[in-house]
Amino acid sequence: MMGKHTILEGYVSVRAALKANSRDLHTIFIRHDKWDKGVAWLERTATDAGIPVQRVDADVIDGHAGGKTHGGIVALAGPRRFVTLDEIGTATAAPFVAMIDGVEDPFNFGQAVRALYAAGCDGLVLRPRNWLSAASVVTRASAGASEWMPTAIAETVLDAAQYFRTRGLAVACAAKDRAVSIYDADLTAPLFLVIGGEKRGITRSFVEQADLRLAIPYGGDFDQSLGTAAATAVLAFEVLRQRM
Repeated sequence: MMGKHTILEGYVSVRAALKANSRDLHTIFIRHDKWDKGVAWLERTATDAGIPVQRVDADVIDGHAGGKTHGGIVALAGPRRFVTLDEIGTATAAPFVAMIDGVEDPFNFGQAVRALYAAGCDGLVLRPRNWLSAASVVTRASAGASEWMPTAIAETVLDAAQYFRTRGLAVACAAKDRAVSIYDADLTAPLFLVIGGEKRGITRSFVEQADLRLAIPYGGDFDQSLGTAAATAVLAFEVLRQRM
């Protein structure tokens, strides 16, 4: 983050924010010698939308960016726009909504969102947090999916679960005890999937009240949990597989 702006780095991140209209873009900086079809589209689309585009030297780009993977493009952006819980999952009879809670590392968070979006998740729920300072990492790690994904805020996991239950979604989470294999569970019905972080996970009290406790079978003798991003991908793509 720089001042009151967050920095989006790289063509994929900036393009996603521009096309999804997920946040205001105040200025886009492009290295003066960078020319290709994608850049031409970016310049044209941003200009048509009234967003200033500046051609600058590489050191200006580097001065704004937090890393070296920007590819010569950065944008000064505003905060992420969120939708309401009522707006998530309304376009389908069997919505698949996910909530990520307790994931502190922005790269892991971005990777998890990337998997959910690729698997067709209809919307994401988060607890209140200032993700502005981590938006650059999250957007790059998610390959722009964090900008495309309809995202809402709920005060607590329990609040979100209670809300989606009233809409007929089954509340599911990963668990070790009294859990059913994801390959035996019916994941085709309306589903609200809660994903916990690697350190804090999901509270035992929440697991106990979940409608569906899911287990990911392992192919070998391994007594540790998968990382959040990997577990999210396995769970999300099993939902997709069953619904195809």
